[in-house]
Amino acid sequence: MAGLDPTDWRGIRDIGHRMLDEVFDRMEHVGEGPVWRPMPSSARQALREGLPEKGHSLDDLYGRYLDLVVPYGVGNTHPGFMGWVHGAGTPVGMLAEMLAGGLNANCGGRDHAPIEVEREVIRWALQMVGMPQDGSGCLVTGSSMANFISVITASRAQDLSIRNEGLAGRRLVGYAATTAHGCLPRAFDLAGLGSEALRRVPVLADHRMDVSALRDMIAEDRKAGFVPFMVAGTAGTVDCGAIDDLVAIEAVAHEASLWFHVDAAFGALACLSSRFQPQLAGIGKADSLAFDFHKWAQVPYDAGCVLVRDSRKHAAAFAQSLDYLVREERGLAAGAPWFCDFGPDLSRGFRALKVWMTLGHYGARRMGEMVETCCDVAADLARRVERTDGLVLLAPVTLNIVCFGIDGLEDAEVSELVQDLHESGIAAPSTTRINGRLAVRAAIVNHRTTTVHTDRMLDAVIALRDERLQARTGR
Repeated sequence: MAGLDPTDWRGIRDIGHRMLDEVFDRMEHVGEGPVWRPMPSSARQALREGLPEKGHSLDDLYGRYLDLVVPYGVGNTHPGFMGWVHGAGTPVGMLAEMLAGGLNANCGGRDHAPIEVEREVIRWALQMVGMPQDGSGCLVTGSSMANFISVITASRAQDLSIRNEGLAGRRLVGYAATTAHGCLPRAFDLAGLGSEALRRVPVLADHRMDVSALRDMIAEDRKAGFVPFMVAGTAGTVDCGAIDDLVAIEAVAHEASLWFHVDAAFGALACLSSRFQPQLAGIGKADSLAFDFHKWAQVPYDAGCVLVRDSRKHAAAFAQSLDYLVREERGLAAGAPWFCDFGPDLSRGFRALKVWMTLGHYGARRMGEMVETCCDVAADLARRVERTDGLVLLAPVTLNIVCFGIDGLEDAEVSELVQDLHESGIAAPSTTRINGRLAVRAAIVNHRTTTVHTDRMLDAVIALRDERLQARTGR
């Protein structure tokens, strides 16, 4: 047997059609059953069989997938999942993944249609946030990689010789609020700058960056001999969804000749809402921007995106000239610049198809309406929290994230309550700290989540709280 194609195409068609039907069945009834269930040790052990010497039948492998994988997923497709900022996916996106797998295109470069699809997706993204159409970008695993690419681009824009010489004593520093995502200090670490080179700017009472403090920190660092090179604003903080004053931050960046970056991992999609877009004023002035299509845009994982205003500076940070990757004027090796010129990956999957089909099918208006619906559900939950004795809203609800505390319970008890809620299968919120207090955090990102699901979650929280308080008093 020389190749790996089936000898029985009829048989693989039959099982393929069965798989597709069963996926649609699960999607149609996704809100039924528990949000999440713990994976038993027997199921974990059953997956530990070692490298198979001989292959299994596709029917056997599919059966094991149904028994050992499907029941124990993370649960983000379920409308009761609201703990982390995970998109829920759509049937359209799932079909696009299947089609992309069938084409099996390497989108690192060369001249072929999947590259043009990704270029169109990048143009859509630039248009969505108001950046110039001659900007550049590429699709990546997620905002962690997108932020990393942005830090690399910004530092090389400051001093391109870093590519060959390394930092060599250069004392580059950048700035982000204390509420910025942890992937930013990690990006500074991986870029060789050191995580401490990212100065953490304090925030105001509304959880937004203190721009006055930013200005003072830049001046102090320059006086101490450091070289400030970038500032990162956040459009939708990971803890409570706050949006930094991007207009004011951009003004400081411009005044100080710094690279202005925006981490808009999920908040970028609010640009599609006429109601919420004004809160993101200034985002279109970014020199670079990171966000995820696999969050609020509901594209299947993974589909992150980095955008850069100046394509020449972007390419200068990553492009290589190699004998075995020569760009030609015509033929398959034409079509420069390639996407490998805008990031570290040469081998890249056809992520763009699922973005292109998802946005192409639903359209910008409907996606904006979906964003508004999520925010409406969050606002309803916040109002109910404020009306409920013993619950307290701990942060303003800017977009779609609600953080609330539970009076009478210690932090450890709140943590245990959330874990109990997960294991009940009713809902899956998460926790975070707001002003030092452990909060229950509900992020309404799933397009399937309604007030029915948030009410069910809150009812369960109240019941679990009452059980603990009653047990404590012995009544």
